[in-house]
Amino acid sequence: MKIPKMMFLTKGVGIDKNRLSSFELALRSAGIERFNLVHVSSILPPLCKVVPKNEGVLELVDGQIVYCVMARNETNEPNRLISASIGVAMPKNKKHYGYLSEHHAFGQTAEIAGDYAEDLAATMLASTLGIPFDPDQAWDERKKLYRATGIFFKTSNCCQSVEGNKDGLWTTVIAAAVFIT
Repeated sequence: MKIPKMMFLTKGVGIDKNRLSSFELALRSAGIERFNLVHVSSILPPLCKVVPKNEGVLELVDGQIVYCVMARNETNEPNRLISASIGVAMPKNKKHYGYLSEHHAFGQTAEIAGDYAEDLAATMLASTLGIPFDPDQAWDERKKLYRATGIFFKTSNCCQSVEGNKDGLWTTVIAAAVFIT
């Protein structure tokens, strides 16, 4: 049974005339190009420690199969704003699992896309914990509700946003939560 013990967040941008090369350069920018990445769904395992990227990559070996939750977006339209973000929601009780969400968008700044991904992860965790919430209610208002119920949890996000290359080269953004088993 492989349950990740650690996780780190990373992000990157790549620009190239070829779509695939642009993605490869985004992986390099994020520091995860040397691993065989396997995309998984949105569960942050219980007791999984979040570590800085520079600490996490030292735990991995070139060519290793590595699980991750990844958001990716790309464009070859000049100046088109693209973003990719990962939202994180960790419960107060570390023995309970948390949630990760991936979000990719056009026309959203890093702040907007990151907040959206964070809100999405928090919403999924809140529903799992049985906390009633109104999805139309503002995120700040829901944070107050979560605190009031005594089941508050920590949220964060990792987002990369950039305008497409002005000359029409492929521009790729990624954000990822990388697991270490």
